[in-house]
Amino acid sequence: MNSVLITGCSTGFGRKTALYFLEQGWSVIATMRNPAASTLPASDRLRLLPLDVTDPDSIAAAVAEAGAIDILVNNAGIGWLNAVEGTPMETAREIFEANLFGAMAMMQAVLPGMRARRSGTIINVSSSSTYKPLPLLSVYRASKAAMTALTESAALELAEFGIKARVVLPGMAPSTAFAATAQGHIMEAGGFPEPYADFAQRTLAMMQSAGNGVVTTSRDVAEAIFRAATDPDCPAVLPAGADAIAWSKGE
Repeated sequence: MNSVLITGCSTGFGRKTALYFLEQGWSVIATMRNPAASTLPASDRLRLLPLDVTDPDSIAAAVAEAGAIDILVNNAGIGWLNAVEGTPMETAREIFEANLFGAMAMMQAVLPGMRARRSGTIINVSSSSTYKPLPLLSVYRASKAAMTALTESAALELAEFGIKARVVLPGMAPSTAFAATAQGHIMEAGGFPEPYADFAQRTLAMMQSAGNGVVTTSRDVAEAIFRAATDPDCPAVLPAGADAIAWSKGE
């Protein structure tokens, strides 16, 4: 039975992806910081493991407990919405730790086993915001652009060992907790700088309006991740959701 380890499964894309792989008959290792808070239904093909991708000891323990895995899905991350000037350097480092360095650490942890078996696929979740510049997403977008670039180059390195690396780029998904989580982080960091207040409100209104149009669902992302895991002809960079697909075509 094929096995997949997915990070960040407590809510949103990660949770839906875990459910989707279970529906397809896979063995799923769903990881999150606090498995006790999981709302995933019980299954004899589901294991819940604690994992904080910013903690090396947590990564080592989770990978050791998981055993051999066929697919790694790096989905864990945090959202952020603010101007560069309004982003404390400590916050910027936290975003890159969660969104980029955590994925790198997970890749480094599973690759020795994949190389030994000469098989495996790593799927990193980026963002369609990398297709075009958007205000107040500068730092978040930078972390996701780096994720895409990392994956594209890693794919060339890993092909030597029969391992695939692919990246999925979700569109805007207002049904997830991204916006609420990002706003919580913004308030903790002191909110928007006063000179940007009017601009920020206009931008938030624009985003809210866009959220009433064509958007991405968690199932769109789960289906794209599953395709990246199973379709040998899947492109290395795969947009997920109608809006993401449109942006990828320059529309």
